[in-house]
Amino acid sequence: MDFGLKNRLSRIIKPATGKTVMLAVDHGYFQGPTTGLRDIRSTITPLIPHADCLFITRGMLRNCVEPANDTSVCLRVSGGPSILGELSNEDITTSMEEAIRLDSSGVGMSIFVGAPNEDRTISNLGRLVNEAQRYGMPVLAITAVGKDMARDARYLGLASRIAAEIGAHIVKTYYCEDFYKVVEGCPVPIVMAGGKKMPEREALQMTFNAISEGASGVDMGRNIFQSDNPVGMINAIRAVVHNGASVDEAFDIYESSKKQPAEI
Repeated sequence: MDFGLKNRLSRIIKPATGKTVMLAVDHGYFQGPTTGLRDIRSTITPLIPHADCLFITRGMLRNCVEPANDTSVCLRVSGGPSILGELSNEDITTSMEEAIRLDSSGVGMSIFVGAPNEDRTISNLGRLVNEAQRYGMPVLAITAVGKDMARDARYLGLASRIAAEIGAHIVKTYYCEDFYKVVEGCPVPIVMAGGKKMPEREALQMTFNAISEGASGVDMGRNIFQSDNPVGMINAIRAVVHNGASVDEAFDIYESSKKQPAEI
């Protein structure tokens, strides 16, 4: 692994803890102006300083993020279909030169295992890894599974291992029962996807469980920016991921910060 690749990875996964808190705000690339991201600039501006890495599309990065911020960027580079179509019908939409121009520390795309276009999305990942390797750019693979496949350790483990076998440097996948089996079967760092909005304590418990079972962090969106206290929630997540806080300790951080003025 060359210096450039190691350096970019260190901006995403912090060397001091070996963990990361990524803030996922790429949902609009197929959902449009979804809840919490209708005015994306006002939503993410107070959150960016508390994230280790921002997972975002190039359009929103260009238009809604201040260039002077110190948070690293992992750029969503796949897309195509909207929620009205077949989500697995994705292509690579952003060039490596564009990712470098935007000072990205990594690039990310989805693979759809068990879906109609499984083979094409996995081949797309292979091509992205080939191109990224020439520039020392880490690749994050996001695992999605077909509608008929349960989100369990067997299938998420399959999808995560395939992503690693194809060459992804980091894998993002969902939490499930026996999550440790998914981690054990994947030789590259795994970050947990937050998924749909759930009560804050449940999201913190899920984070705690994932970290306890070997996850290298989270890439969480809706459970942060759709919270009634987004800054408090991301700091609570950080406490679990980086400081080993208990669920009760993290929930206290979330609750107590409601009484404090929002940070800008």
